[in-house]
Amino acid sequence: MATLVIDRSNIEVKSDGAALAVYEAGERRGSVPLKLLDRVVLQGTIRLDTGVLTRLAEAGVPTVLLGGRSSRRMATLLGPAHRDASVRLAQFQSALDPAWCAAWSRRLIFGKTRGQLKLLRAALAGRPDARKPLFDAIETIEAALQSIADAPNLPAASVRGIEGACAAAHFRGLAALFAESLGFNGRNRRPPRDPVNAALSLTYTLLHFDAVRASYAAGLDPLVGFYHRPAHGRESLACDFIEPLRPRADAWVWSMFRDRTLRAENFTLDKGACLLGKAGREAFYAGYESFAILPRRWLRRQCASLAGALREKGEPLLDETDQEGMEI
Repeated sequence: MATLVIDRSNIEVKSDGAALAVYEAGERRGSVPLKLLDRVVLQGTIRLDTGVLTRLAEAGVPTVLLGGRSSRRMATLLGPAHRDASVRLAQFQSALDPAWCAAWSRRLIFGKTRGQLKLLRAALAGRPDARKPLFDAIETIEAALQSIADAPNLPAASVRGIEGACAAAHFRGLAALFAESLGFNGRNRRPPRDPVNAALSLTYTLLHFDAVRASYAAGLDPLVGFYHRPAHGRESLACDFIEPLRPRADAWVWSMFRDRTLRAENFTLDKGACLLGKAGREAFYAGYESFAILPRRWLRRQCASLAGALREKGEPLLDETDQEGMEI
């Protein structure tokens, strides 16, 4: 199974029986059988035949549409809904249970902070020139991790405060790993204003799509989270699931710049927004497909475990140790 990425102007996609046909400037360039596709990513000015989205949905091929050269606008198309409504009913009930939400939040952020520490410690071993900012970040996150471990009844609101402090420390340490010419001094978004943040935002966007898909396939409602509270237009459960994966995404983005797969010249500034150019997007998407194999597997396992726990009215499950096979 493969991911089809279409990221060029003047492209038209049509339904052709059990395949998708791709045309450029009116000339047919090729076709892809639907049975070979696991997902589709469409970015930019692409025209679609009216039957394309229907065929993709019928075939159970999820599709993400990214607007223009910026990934800030996104729409998703998923296949037929899971038919076990009891899971969603149990999810809604649990979302109203403060004890459940607090327990879920502690496990979620415990896993995220462990991932941050793993990345920063690995960086410290190989970058003695950045020892001071990395050591300071590690020290802050270690203290926060211990505070979560020492307080088994810590409410969700307190967990959010700890998570925010850890994220700030993490990005201060991470900023020391990138070349000064990239202008990365910490996290910014909507729009991202430097190449590193542009790459981080696109990576998080694609991970979010994978989390929405995994939630949906397990019979969960992606809109109803436990750590991220429900908000209009936000898939809060998907936001929950990608929190422990963010440090791994950060590590991958670092590796893309460290190995010069992505470079400053791959990006342009447009009205304050930093945008990834065509050559950079080709390298990015190729690398992302290799990176995403294990995170997608983790998401499927965690969504299935959560659905089972909700169905049996058990404890909230999120096994951050299940990420250990995904090396930084």
